[in-house]
Amino acid sequence: MTALTLKNVNKSFGDVHVLKDINIDIEDGEFVVFVGPSGCGKSTLLRVIAGLEDASSGEVRIGDDLVNTTPPSKRGIAMVFQSYALYPHLNVRKNMTLALKQEKQPKTVIDERVAEASRMLDLEGYLDRYPSELSGGQRQRVAIGRAIVRHPKLFLFDEPLSNLDAALRMNTRIEIANLHAQLSASMIYVTHDQTEAMTLADKIVVLRDGRVEQVGSPMELYNNPANQFVAGFLGSPAMNFLPADQVGESGDHIVGIRPEDLVVEGDGPLQAQVRHVEELGGDTNIVADLSGTSVTIRQFGQFAVRPGETVSLAAPESRRYRFDGAGQRIG
Repeated sequence: MTALTLKNVNKSFGDVHVLKDINIDIEDGEFVVFVGPSGCGKSTLLRVIAGLEDASSGEVRIGDDLVNTTPPSKRGIAMVFQSYALYPHLNVRKNMTLALKQEKQPKTVIDERVAEASRMLDLEGYLDRYPSELSGGQRQRVAIGRAIVRHPKLFLFDEPLSNLDAALRMNTRIEIANLHAQLSASMIYVTHDQTEAMTLADKIVVLRDGRVEQVGSPMELYNNPANQFVAGFLGSPAMNFLPADQVGESGDHIVGIRPEDLVVEGDGPLQAQVRHVEELGGDTNIVADLSGTSVTIRQFGQFAVRPGETVSLAAPESRRYRFDGAGQRIG
């Protein structure tokens, strides 16, 4: 069954056309990530799905229901925000139960759902604490718990990890993935972080300038990007782009090579001068100048090289991507 259908959805603010003919289908139980740079329209799209903004045109369907004119509270969705949005004067238990009480759910139902969510999120020992007594990661778990207790048709996450430090982001990312596996619920997650997109999603929707650039699984998009934008956006370090003649090809196209596919070989045909070295322990990233173009080379493990040295490189034919002048994939 389809959990969400967006058909020719547009959104304008005055003369500014923010969302342009968005068409997306999300199936029951899918974890879908909207990803793209700041200003691409991903948060606006989430707000249109939630009913916090009206679509200027097009259809928004949740399940079988057309919800364009349905208020947010009646759409069967629960939203987790970047800012947590907890009530500071209420303890954890009351923050989690407030919406259920407003729905006039029986006390037995409320207690069961809070116990269930607290167990999932390891919040059982914190129910009597106030938000000021919690860490950032714990506050985010409370915000997620507040969504879980409502048993929504659709979970919406709007950059929920942006306020957390790197270690907490990783831990909370794992918690969200485990939560999805336990609930088997449909989830839409907005982020500008391609690592979050790659590690969490069943399906990624890449947005740019209010349009859908490509939709597919993380590995589909990584291995078969439709255009230069998608190729450059997914992958860390980002894909290298070089004029065809710099890698021994004829024509006026652009050749994309991922950093891990540039191989350091003693007799390699490409010569690059090292500018900077990032020694990460498990990996080594080398930034080098190749015929006037900066490239990044990813070496697995530790690699002894210093700025100013010259390295010889090879780029296997099977791992090259080719794009025309408009950035569209041609090979």
